[in-house]
Amino acid sequence: MKIKVVNRGHQPLPAYATAQSAGMDLRANISEPVVLRPMERKLIPTGLFIALPPGYEAQVRPRSGLALKRGITVLNAPGTIDADYRGEVGVLLINLSAEDFVVNDGERIAQMVIARHENGEFIEVEALDETERGAGGYGHTGVR
Repeated sequence: MKIKVVNRGHQPLPAYATAQSAGMDLRANISEPVVLRPMERKLIPTGLFIALPPGYEAQVRPRSGLALKRGITVLNAPGTIDADYRGEVGVLLINLSAEDFVVNDGERIAQMVIARHENGEFIEVEALDETERGAGGYGHTGVR
């Protein structure tokens, strides 16, 4: 699939690291380092503007290495970029560690996954069909 992109930044375009990769790394496109203090959140620009085909979204997800090693994650994970959005792709990072984290220009801060989706239409009814699970919610199956 071809995705139109305008790169107003100075970083390379996102690309898959391997043939089997699901996500492409997004890089910080900033003029000076950004400090994220513990429990602080900031929107980090990428310089990228994309146009997805109808029926697709781009999901912005955390990078596992940053999450594990530094406690840095994407706050609204996964963040959704809709097919009709034309603004800059930003990454909402939060620092869940006890130490300051410095975001440097060009740093890989998140990954983007392109995903197909369906649009649903709600139809109001008086009752739903019965299932074996029923209304069992969080933790309803217990610990095994």
